Amino acid sequence: MKFQIEWHYKSSKQKQLTFYSDFTDANEAFIIIGDLERTGRTKEIYLISEDGQRWTVKEAKKLFEEVQTEPHDITVYFDGGFHHDLQAAGLGAVIYFTQNGFSQRIRVNTQLEQIESNNESEYAAFYFAVQQLEEMGVHHIQVTFKGDSQVVLNQLAGEWPCFEEIFNKYLDRIEDKLQELGIKPIYEPISRKDNEEADQLATQALQGIAISSRKRI
Repeated sequence: MKFQIEWHYKSSKQKQLTFYSDFTDANEAFIIIGDLERTGRTKEIYLISEDGQRWTVKEAKKLFEEVQTEPHDITVYFDGGFHHDLQAAGLGAVIYFTQNGFSQRIRVNTQLEQIESNNESEYAAFYFAVQQLEEMGVHHIQVTFKGDSQVVLNQLAGEWPCFEEIFNKYLDRIEDKLQELGIKPIYEPISRKDNEEADQLATQALQGIAISSRKRI
């Protein structure tokens, strides 16, 4: 979990200024706050979480303690495979996260029928990944999404326009679900080679091989 520090500084002549840090690891932020308080030049300090909420130091420490028991530091890989003859898609999602002090990984896939294109399978795979986050209880936190579909990620980021009605429906469903869960998404396009794990899951789904696993790593 990361915070931005908002430091309200007061000088010996009672001049007041406000400074903001970059987002930094929560433990490091609390250490820095201790250093700032020892300067004797602190009027107030607040912490801003990655979802934009503002917290007192006491509130932020309580939030941090609670978050440790929930999934955090989350990176999601997704991929969709399309079988033209079957009009079906294989959806794969790999989720890396930390919980209770342990790094963990979830691998899951499924097959979906009545899909009309490869791009639709990629949108379906992204939504499938978000559904897994909901089942994990992920909420009000930043999540990094990685995939090899430039179309899906750039359209979700608002950098590319979307003219197809069916894809706009997926965009609306995804954005509504992310907003409902309070997830702040970071979209990161990667190469197909770097997305091999999710790609393999999508391929296995099309082959009728169901995968659902969770393990410490």
